[in-house]
Amino acid sequence: MSGTSVGASLSRVDGRAKVTGAATYAAEFAPPQLAHAVIVTSTVGLGTITGIDDRAARAHRGVIDVVSHLNAPRLPYRDFRTSIDPPVGERLHVLQDDRVRFFGQPVAVVVAETLEAAQHAADLVTVSYDAGTPSTDLETSTATPLVPSGTQGDYARGDADAALETAHTVIDERYRVARENHNPMELHATIAQWEGEKLTLWDKAQWVQSTASQIASVFGLTPDAVRVISPFVGGAFGSALRAWPHVTLAALAARRAGRPVKLVLTRKQMYSGTGYRAAVDQRVALAGDRTGRITALIHEARAETSRYEQHEDAVLELSRFLYSMPNVRARYRLTPLDVHTPTFSRGPGRATAAFAIESALDELAYELGIDPIELRMRNEPAHDESTGRPFSTRRLRECYRVGAERFGWERRDPRVRSLRDGHWLLGTGVATACYHTLRSRAETTARMDADGSVIVSSATSDMGPGTYTAMSQVASDALGVTIGQIQFRLGDSTLPLSPSHGGSQTMASVGSAVQDACNTLRQSAIALAVGDPGSPLHGADPAKIRAHNGRLFLGGRPDRSETYRELLHRHGGNKLTATGSYTPGDEVSRYSTYAYGAVFAEVAVDASLGLVRVRRLLGCFDAGRIISPKLAHSQAIGGMVGGVGMALLEHTVTDHRDGRLVNANMADYLVPVNADVPDVDAVYIDGSDDEADPLGAKGLGEVTIVGVAPAIANAVHHATGRRVRDLPITVESLL
Repeated sequence: MSGTSVGASLSRVDGRAKVTGAATYAAEFAPPQLAHAVIVTSTVGLGTITGIDDRAARAHRGVIDVVSHLNAPRLPYRDFRTSIDPPVGERLHVLQDDRVRFFGQPVAVVVAETLEAAQHAADLVTVSYDAGTPSTDLETSTATPLVPSGTQGDYARGDADAALETAHTVIDERYRVARENHNPMELHATIAQWEGEKLTLWDKAQWVQSTASQIASVFGLTPDAVRVISPFVGGAFGSALRAWPHVTLAALAARRAGRPVKLVLTRKQMYSGTGYRAAVDQRVALAGDRTGRITALIHEARAETSRYEQHEDAVLELSRFLYSMPNVRARYRLTPLDVHTPTFSRGPGRATAAFAIESALDELAYELGIDPIELRMRNEPAHDESTGRPFSTRRLRECYRVGAERFGWERRDPRVRSLRDGHWLLGTGVATACYHTLRSRAETTARMDADGSVIVSSATSDMGPGTYTAMSQVASDALGVTIGQIQFRLGDSTLPLSPSHGGSQTMASVGSAVQDACNTLRQSAIALAVGDPGSPLHGADPAKIRAHNGRLFLGGRPDRSETYRELLHRHGGNKLTATGSYTPGDEVSRYSTYAYGAVFAEVAVDASLGLVRVRRLLGCFDAGRIISPKLAHSQAIGGMVGGVGMALLEHTVTDHRDGRLVNANMADYLVPVNADVPDVDAVYIDGSDDEADPLGAKGLGEVTIVGVAPAIANAVHHATGRRVRDLPITVESLL
């Protein structure tokens, strides 16, 4: 594929629609006779519902229905699992029994003519409980740990415990990451409409086809009986990868009401109605010799999960291969609590693990008196030591070289508390970022109309990274037409197969399928021209025909050319269609394929108050071929800002007496604002990963958050001399 669109810093093709309000999000669709639903949630964290008094609610003007376990139909809940579903346990069977499993669980739903009527009526519903004492604290829980399944289980090579006993220098510490909740701008919302046994859902979703299958399994329908529409998603970060209980409630309410129903979670309900980044307690023990060679690593992690499902993250993955060492022992356990189920959050598992590993590595560097970058470079592996596979590409050295030069690392005084700016203590830190390159099967269709315009379709999503734009760039170059002639359609479960819009796999998977479909479409047009006596290209060698700016031409013969439009007009205005697909091959098992990065941070810490301010952040990333540099830069900035939140601000607080989430609002749950991120920049190392996929892209949305928190924590240590091992870093931890 060659052309001028891929690699160009183009603005979003859907940008105008978004800033003018023309982009329609899930809650903004308006089918006729739309009713409104509001959820009533539990006010205890564990127990049994002993009674529901909905008489006042039913008597309120405009109320259509009040649904609870007392009158809800029994739903089939057929077994259904996707690649992102917890491997063990059952989904919450909402309104199917009288049990309360966590604080904020849906216990009823009110349907009314207006949102205001539904909200007021929901307040009138009285629920009584036989309450128990929930266990919600990971640190104090005595529950029997659960062993994760499959690839997230234990790992070992060599004898790490023996190596620690004889090592020259050992770091052995605990690192804690607090629970973090998703807080995208767009609230989760679903509109449900039944037509007989056919159900249409307008939903906030990162995987419309999975949502369709999940809801079909809940209601005992065939998968094609459910259609999910989600053309725009206002941020999600992993929270919209599953069909959470509110989607079922919207469909259930609509079926009972006999009309379309809209259900929008409140911000408070988002904290208990969708998943979150689980709290994790980690032990990392590192052993090093005098020369700075790492001889052993022990990584033990314990994470929270719900009692009814086991959510697993790839917390152990980085410890297996990120650095070269002969001895590794890794152990991961889940602690079942009376909470709702965690889920994937940006950089799942790896961001959590990187905080512990990269902080411990920084500690080892100080103990050995070696520059933190130099220590990492001395332990660069030649291949993936956990699998024996070669790396498809690993440009981490170059990331550190380019990043260090740009950041000015050589001017750093390694002594702690060595630099001041008035009452501010200044410090710099660094950390490695890494995330696997996920690829899945994808299919697309491409259609060229008589006017030369092209429609390319896939059931993928766009939660903000710029899917519409990047796919249009790929299609533009494959067909040799301007990007303005491309219309990319997504967000509809009836469109061709797509994997989840998560894990940084969309570009590699769907993008490769788009390229395949558009290459096939171009070849069809060339074949049509070559076989057409009326075409200037008649009889030409198809291999020598090129496409550019909507025109087919014979290489070296500009006089022999015609536009797609002219070709199709001569053939009666017929459309050309093609299908494309991508399926990962044996390269997945032959190579170790990851995106990498080096993250640099400069912080200022108030010497008297302990306030931490990030002054500079720089990320230098190896993400393979960059399809859309402007969007890639935007993605990196977003990921790094998320890392600032993880390091300094975000922390879901639970009242362990009853399981109530104390700060379930945007006033008390802190996220970064513009003042928190004054200077954030990112650069990408040039280079395609040709072993990864046909596009050579490795994914970049996830990796950009991974190394940020440890880089900031390491910078705080450099500034203050105090090592903080619990996230977020608070004023109290520095006083």
